[in-house]
Amino acid sequence: MDMHLIDKIAVVSGASKGIGLAISQAFAAAGATVIAGARHNSAELEALEAAGSATFVAADLATADGATALVAAAAARGGIDILVNNTGAVVPHMGGFLTLTDEAWQASIEVNLLSAVRLTRAALPHLLKNGGSVVMIGSVNAVMPDYPILDYSATKAALANLAKGLSAEFGPRGVRVNVISPGPVATPLWLAEGGVGDQFGGGSGASAQDVLQSVVAKSATGRATTAQEVADLALFLASDRSANITGADVRIDGGLVTTTV
Repeated sequence: MDMHLIDKIAVVSGASKGIGLAISQAFAAAGATVIAGARHNSAELEALEAAGSATFVAADLATADGATALVAAAAARGGIDILVNNTGAVVPHMGGFLTLTDEAWQASIEVNLLSAVRLTRAALPHLLKNGGSVVMIGSVNAVMPDYPILDYSATKAALANLAKGLSAEFGPRGVRVNVISPGPVATPLWLAEGGVGDQFGGGSGASAQDVLQSVVAKSATGRATTAQEVADLALFLASDRSANITGADVRIDGGLVTTTV
């Protein structure tokens, strides 16, 4: 299906690996120009740059300067048609709430919530010129808070609330705002050495893959989502194929969440 994204300019944060990389690759394949923001480049992003379909911007999106640099790079290319707020991080605190310090809370708020606040605020003047689309990458943990990642869960709930409010304010002015809420996704966030899988394993001897499988076994499909599946959904929500969808929170979790809200 043609998503009508040829020559569109898409800003993607957290773009060097995992979901962000898959989204960047999907937009590039659809004919868009990707302004890819991350703290570090990757071989896969370098390949997109070599093909002329992406521009990498070294930026820490947990800071105000990071948002400014990313939007400035997009403006230099002609503006912004699509914004994907994908920056995020999760650090399990297996001791629970009482081990979560103010510093841990603040770090989570900066990267998971304020990164999207700042980047959206900087991008909106460009998006408003010709209409555009904002896609926030949330999490099922917004409605399924888990005690070792309570700070992450709370910030993802706030992100969903932010998107809903923005959709109401800017929908009449031609900018759509939607959320994608994945369940566990088979990316380095879960599967890399020292990642969430290892930390949740807690020295039990179970591999990160085993830990991931134990979580997704509770879902209807019994498997993790792939980064490509999230990217395909982001492509749809960013395109005019979803022109009357705004303020939505779309779960892609294999049926892990069993409630309607």
